[in-house]
Amino acid sequence: MQQHPVAAHPTDHVMDVRPAGELASRLNWLRAGALGANDGIVSTAGLVVGVAGSQASSGAVLVAGIAGLVAGSLSMAGGEYMSVSTQRDTELAVLAKERWELANLPHEELGELTGLYRAKGLSPGLARQVAVQLTEHDALAAHAEAELGIDPEKRTNPVQAALASMLAFSLGAVLPLLAMVLSPLSWRMAVTWVAVLLSLAVTGLITARLGGSSPVRPVGRNVAVGVLTMSLTWAVGHLVAIAT
Repeated sequence: MQQHPVAAHPTDHVMDVRPAGELASRLNWLRAGALGANDGIVSTAGLVVGVAGSQASSGAVLVAGIAGLVAGSLSMAGGEYMSVSTQRDTELAVLAKERWELANLPHEELGELTGLYRAKGLSPGLARQVAVQLTEHDALAAHAEAELGIDPEKRTNPVQAALASMLAFSLGAVLPLLAMVLSPLSWRMAVTWVAVLLSLAVTGLITARLGGSSPVRPVGRNVAVGVLTMSLTWAVGHLVAIAT
């Protein structure tokens, strides 16, 4: 007896996009971590190279580097916390508005959701069927995801985002600091330059891979920014040493 393929549920193709969205979210977190580490590398490298350029002792370089690490990581964490908190407050406000509209204007909201799926290429009948079934399953989630691009159950935690930003910056900042402080005095500048440029190449490669692009430009940009930053801060430190 011939078997016929089972027809797909009309919402299957809609629900299947969620794992892809979760993967994209994880990739965004990884990319943000790489960029945070990149900030830590560049800013701390510029600081310690500038101080070392003034012929300061290893102790002075260490103090400056640690101060820069702490200040930079706290600044990154604070900025991320405020940014994500603002985004979260905005999302809560629009979700509250959406919840009110679903309670008071259900037919209009269903028509709006149907229109969104028609705009995605579904036939009028299928779009209506998908909208009805998703609304019956979880009206707020269906409308929030389709209309606003928000998953009500997976909003970013401001504290978690702040801690992740602090950690990423700190991990990046440790590398140039250790390279400068632990190297012999006559080699500390060369070792720091090599360590910083290699680490910037790695973070550029990571962001390129996560973004699916060629690594040449991201790596080149990272290295160029590192070279420019360390060159300018070294020159400033050297000029200050001469002037004093």
